[in-house]
Amino acid sequence: MAMKQNTDDYFAAGAERARALGNRGPLRFDADGRLAAEIREAIHDTGFYVFEGVLDDTELAELDADLDALLARTPRTEGAQTDRLGRPVDSAAQLPQLLWARPLADPWGGTELLNGRHPVRMEEPVADAAAPESAIFLMLGLFESMDSALHLSAHPDVLRVAEAICGPDFVPYNDSIFLKEPGLGASIAWHQDGTTHWESPTWHPISHGVNFMAQLHRTTPANALWTVPGTHRHGRVDLRARVAANGGSTRLPDAVPMLCERGDVAVQNRQCVHGSFANASPDPRISFVWGFFPRNAVEGVEVEMPRPAKDAPAGRRRYDAKVIAERARLVQLAIAARRAHRPEETPYHYEPTADLALPLEDGARRAVLRGYARGTIFI
Repeated sequence: MAMKQNTDDYFAAGAERARALGNRGPLRFDADGRLAAEIREAIHDTGFYVFEGVLDDTELAELDADLDALLARTPRTEGAQTDRLGRPVDSAAQLPQLLWARPLADPWGGTELLNGRHPVRMEEPVADAAAPESAIFLMLGLFESMDSALHLSAHPDVLRVAEAICGPDFVPYNDSIFLKEPGLGASIAWHQDGTTHWESPTWHPISHGVNFMAQLHRTTPANALWTVPGTHRHGRVDLRARVAANGGSTRLPDAVPMLCERGDVAVQNRQCVHGSFANASPDPRISFVWGFFPRNAVEGVEVEMPRPAKDAPAGRRRYDAKVIAERARLVQLAIAARRAHRPEETPYHYEPTADLALPLEDGARRAVLRGYARGTIFI
């Protein structure tokens, strides 16, 4: 009971710190169409911002329906021969890449996965005896199986924010869903997303880009992403030392939960120290995540590809202008698909591929998207 009370106190204190930051509110632009100055300043200071009520009921319902249909086709547990509805798993079905973990475990902490950027393992609560052996915690590459995810990635106001932070020639990162089911959701150990530019003489607070997170459920301190405000401005953080200075506890005293309501979209600098605790609560979190880099942080860069799982391929990649142009057309494809789906909406003008003609027909669009996740840019 004492441990639970300690956890409750930590969560309550974190929520109080989060609400005091002043980095949340409606998405607003000034008379010149620029992101409101006070929002830009808050993002610079804290490294993140919660835009309230960005997604309307129609968009949320479409995301719900597509995700429900997708999850129904996934195995009950890793390697299972039946899906969540008890049907034989269709090996030919188009599914995103699924990453699995033991319920309430930490799959990356203290490992060399993802270039070793999660150096300290989080606490791992004991799951209920009835829990499955493994549960999905991350789905990567959703555009082939969720039209609503493709449409969401081209939300015009969100892309205007990406331009304000990364410049008009921003380059897309990847798309994913973090799935934190009640009593099952894995923790994600404290980390900073970037692994490439820390020692670069041209490093700056946006060197590793930003992520956007659309929330399909209300988040709480127990299931939310937690962030250490301002750490995007201080270079690489020694996380082992931080945890050691905290008596070995991973409950970092200056971290705050990213508290959101359903339909909110948060933006976060990828260089911020962030992570999440195992979701032992009764509340789900489903976050659709997609991100962008400044072009000058990508072009000409050669990287060791981070491996999110032991069976993921290793190797090095160089991001020349051709690779970037190929990746950038995903943005234009998404804009075209959203424009066809929401003709009443003014689409975002993406300068790098504004003149690129792309197919709108479902079959042709899916042919362009086939295997697109293999081209993901990591820095």
